[in-house]
Order: sequence, then structure tokens, then C-alpha cells
Amino acid sequence: MEQDNKDDIFVELAKVKSEPKPLHIETEDKNFELDDESEGQLTVDVYADKDYIVVQSTVAGVDPEDLEINITNESVTIKGKREKTEKIEDKNYFYQECFWGRFSRSIILPEEVDPEKSTAALKNGVLTVRMPKLNRKKAKKLKVKFD
Repeated sequence: MEQDNKDDIFVELAKVKSEPKPLHIETEDKNFELDDESEGQLTVDVYADKDYIVVQSTVAGVDPEDLEINITNESVTIKGKREKTEKIEDKNYFYQECFWGRFSRSIILPEEVDPEKSTAALKNGVLTVRMPKLNRKKAKKLKVKFD
């Protein structure tokens, strides 16, 4: 009899784990759920080579017309929207892990870049933003003149 109760508990636990749920985030001061107006955050890789700072992000399913990239000398912001092509009721999901809707990511760059010469390309769902380094020296050494 005791074994039957244990089995029932595991069956119930499996049901709870597999039921679709809205994304729920717990913070120190409040609880909230992401809704249609919430903005997701992109995951990115940022690296440098000799001449460029490069940002890469997976944006599969995003129409290039829905991407906006803003670059300053010191930062880059990527915004966009990934829309579902069909409406699926929550009760029909087994897993719901993909983010749909608006997203953005702002990154402070490790060194200054030239926004005017920067490029962005989208290939196989990967966005690559290449920003040429300005290679400015952070400090200038001065010689003191004296008479």
C-alpha cells in the first residue's frame, strides 16, 4: 500500500512538471509574469580580433525588417521582434521555451568603435555586427616644457 502512494506522488509530479505554464519570474521585491508587452533579452557573443569588435546573436525566425541596430562609439543596441506564424493555445503545448515577441540587448563595448563603418549581416539565423576599432589611446603622454 505504501508503494502505491509513492507511485501516485511521482505520477502527480510528472503531470505538474509537464503542464505548460506562463513564464514566471520571482524577484526579491515582487513577482510578475511576462505578458505581450514584455521585452525579452538576446543572448550574445562579443569578441575582438585585431581590427574589429564583433557581436553575434541568434535571431532565427526574425524578419530582417524587424531588426534595429543602433551603434555609438561605446555601445551597441539590438532590438527586434520575433512573431509566431500561427496561434497555438497554451493547453496544447508540452514545452514552451522559445521567446516570441519584442526583444532588445544593449552592450557596452570594451573599446571605442566607428559606427559609420560598422556592418551587420544575417546568415542562417545568426546576426553578426562588425564594428571597426578606433584604436584611440586612452591616455596621452605629455612632456613638460621648461625654460
